[in-house]
Amino acid sequence: MAARESARPISLDKSMTSRSLFILFPILTALATLHSAEPAHPYFAITVIDEQTGRGVPLVELRTVSEIRYVTDSNGVIAFLEPGLMGRDVYFAISSHGYTFPKDGFGFAGKILRVKAGGAVTLKIQRNNIAERLYRITGEGIYRDSILIGKLVPVREPLLNAQVSGQDSTLMVEYKGKYHWFFGDTNKPGYPLGHYGMSGATSQKIENGGLNPDKGVDLTYFVDAAGFSRPMCPWGEPNMKWIDRVTVLRDKSGAERMVARCARMKSLDEVRERTFVVYDDASNTFKSVTPLEGDDEPATGQSFPAKSDGVDYIYFAMPYPTVRVKADYESYINPAEYEFFSCLKDGGAYSKNDPALDRDGGKLIWKWRKNTAPITLARQKELLDAGGIKASEAWFKLSDAGSGKSIYGSSGTIQFNAYRKRWIMLLNERLGTSMLGEVWYSESDSPEGPWEKARKIVTHDKYSFYNVIHHPQFDQDGGKIIYFEGTYTVTFSGNTTPTPRYEYNQMMYRLDLSDPRLKF
Repeated sequence: MAARESARPISLDKSMTSRSLFILFPILTALATLHSAEPAHPYFAITVIDEQTGRGVPLVELRTVSEIRYVTDSNGVIAFLEPGLMGRDVYFAISSHGYTFPKDGFGFAGKILRVKAGGAVTLKIQRNNIAERLYRITGEGIYRDSILIGKLVPVREPLLNAQVSGQDSTLMVEYKGKYHWFFGDTNKPGYPLGHYGMSGATSQKIENGGLNPDKGVDLTYFVDAAGFSRPMCPWGEPNMKWIDRVTVLRDKSGAERMVARCARMKSLDEVRERTFVVYDDASNTFKSVTPLEGDDEPATGQSFPAKSDGVDYIYFAMPYPTVRVKADYESYINPAEYEFFSCLKDGGAYSKNDPALDRDGGKLIWKWRKNTAPITLARQKELLDAGGIKASEAWFKLSDAGSGKSIYGSSGTIQFNAYRKRWIMLLNERLGTSMLGEVWYSESDSPEGPWEKARKIVTHDKYSFYNVIHHPQFDQDGGKIIYFEGTYTVTFSGNTTPTPRYEYNQMMYRLDLSDPRLKF
């Protein structure tokens, strides 16, 4: 009688959320097996875990001898079902960016598995990356395979959120008690062209019911009438619009304002219009407030706060912080208030052939100035090539702490870290092992640097992972554990085989700053 009661069907109310159904799914399948000898599902479950942490590893590729490719989901799971291969021994070649599977005596990195419906196996993979890959944040099928085998998942929308199938570079700030996320060009399942006006979403802080970043990020998108992620910059002509430097500041009245710079693009390299924008709470969109004319291009890149001589500033890193402005709303939207870290004379115009360099007794003077041009990494290279400055005078000279190889940065993200008690930088390398797929870690005593030594923490095999961003809001254990993400894509890499579902989406990593490999 007790067994009969336990097997009684469960009534599902229509108001139950999809997440409730996912939670109940393992219970329902377990109850069903009381009356059937058939497996709970037809799949052979393969889970790949980090041998160091025991956590499932996303983005691990398993490939059969006949070149059928499978990729683990964010739980490290593959739900395998091939009618011609079930009940047989199947060899899987196993590989993943920054991870290594053991090789056999013939040099093959893989495993023979006896696959059968309802069966399961767990495989361990060695992590070579110092940083640990955690989960995918955006896109379709983040936990597809886990759902197929009835495994629990942490997020509300594990299969498709706001019809987003692909999403470019991330910006995130805390604003009015919530985390606000902004993404670049956004793809959808229904057509090759999505929208190009910046997407937006929010998530809750842990104390307000949000997920621990160790588990995932529950995004609530701003959507249109069709339920698709909508543009956050809907004004003007329908060109690509990209915002950066998103910052939350106080205005003269003390009100909190979220501001950014927006560029309307004709192509990847050609700008049609640039303007400062401010977030409008009534419409949940950005509005233009100060158009930028001519050479008024104060800064780009990731923003971060820092104090200098008792004054609060916002710095901008691309990849190094050579531009700053006082940390108030009125200064931010006024191009005349910006300062530049430069070795050019005050008011000096930049020219690679005849730069107006500031020297004192022959010594090159680097300092913050107004009404001059910043010396970017590219401009420093031009000055070095032209003989305007010596290698010993260069400010940007980051190198591999192990080999001494120079590292040419593409983009960067900088924050002060309480655990290391120094400024830390995560930097994308240009023209590294892969075109834009390498991430380096560095430290300095000041935000300006100099940044001199670095350790590689993430690598990719002919794949891009660009516009990396550290989320200091997620730091744990007094800053010992940090979280960062980037855009995983074949773009610029030369790779012609995109990874299904993962392509053009955001991947989260975690880095333990107590790792002895990060010592310099």
